[in-house]
Amino acid sequence: MTARVVTRLALSHVRSHRRTVIEADPRPVAIYGANGAGKTNILEVVSMLSPGRGLRRAAAADLARRPGEVGWKASAEVSGNPPAEIETWAEPGGARQVRVDGKTATQVALARILRVLWLVPAMDRLWTEGADGRRRFLDRMTMSLEPGHGETVLAYEKAMRERNRLLKDEVRDAGWYEALEAQMATAGAALHAARARAVDRVTAAEESGGSAFPVAELALVGPDEVAPPVEEPDIAAALRDGRRRDMAAGRTLVGPHRADLAAFYAAKGAPARDCSTGEQKALLISLVLANARALAEDTGAPPILLLDEVAAHLDADRRAALYNEVLTLGAQAWMTGTGPELFAELGDRTLHLEVTEIEGVSAVHMRTP
Repeated sequence: MTARVVTRLALSHVRSHRRTVIEADPRPVAIYGANGAGKTNILEVVSMLSPGRGLRRAAAADLARRPGEVGWKASAEVSGNPPAEIETWAEPGGARQVRVDGKTATQVALARILRVLWLVPAMDRLWTEGADGRRRFLDRMTMSLEPGHGETVLAYEKAMRERNRLLKDEVRDAGWYEALEAQMATAGAALHAARARAVDRVTAAEESGGSAFPVAELALVGPDEVAPPVEEPDIAAALRDGRRRDMAAGRTLVGPHRADLAAFYAAKGAPARDCSTGEQKALLISLVLANARALAEDTGAPPILLLDEVAAHLDADRRAALYNEVLTLGAQAWMTGTGPELFAELGDRTLHLEVTEIEGVSAVHMRTP
């Protein structure tokens, strides 16, 4: 498979960008400028070329430039075999829409065109905060390897929302629950199996990659690290047996939606949550790179990487190691930092862009390293 690369990116009324057009090539893209200049907004738009709410998990309306109520639009030309043109936008008060090669498409369809992985500063707290963020990380990792996983997640969550509605209304007729619980059990078992395959695949890629970053051992666990039901009959039985407790809580308390991703620093045998901030960051980078290697091996093409302010947290040696791994992968990586010195090791092996902001409007300038 030919590597897909964003060769042209256009932003219209997206956050601080009134109108921005970037012409790129297969090289990594180094974006630098002052804090608040609009660097991350560019990465956010690239993340919206994949399913979901992007790297900031923003609602569609939040991407629109303010003041003004004209909506927003982003488009990208993507090289590859075949090439593709992606458009995504939202009208004022409307939901996000997608078009591929001029035809209306679903967000799920985007996962079959571009594989996009990202690492942003908010993820630095992944190992110390609640399980919700780790589940999102796990599901994005899984969906990158198996695009159909997104549909499975949606099917499970839809059935669960309907079951939760019955619980809140204190409906006691078992017949109302049985069909929904059967749907949740089927989707839930498939959901867990896909997550487990993704963990195994990324672990194998990490152990065989020879990375300069530490290896993270991963495990799927339930609440309080108690093993959850994962087979279809067991999930169905747990849901059936838990109806009374769930009704008291007003929500479903057992199932794959309560799963957690546990990580350990392999060389030290220490849980990631107990490691230093620098070690936690290194483990996170290691996982993202391993995910990228697994994708490159499975599909024949590396994913697009979005690395927001990643260089600021690394010393010169680790920074050089990261850049070398990105270049070895052959990935188009969109990276941000506050100054050009953070990307000096790359020289002309990367496209250099400076972002400035005047009176709330961002502008992008191509620079020579």
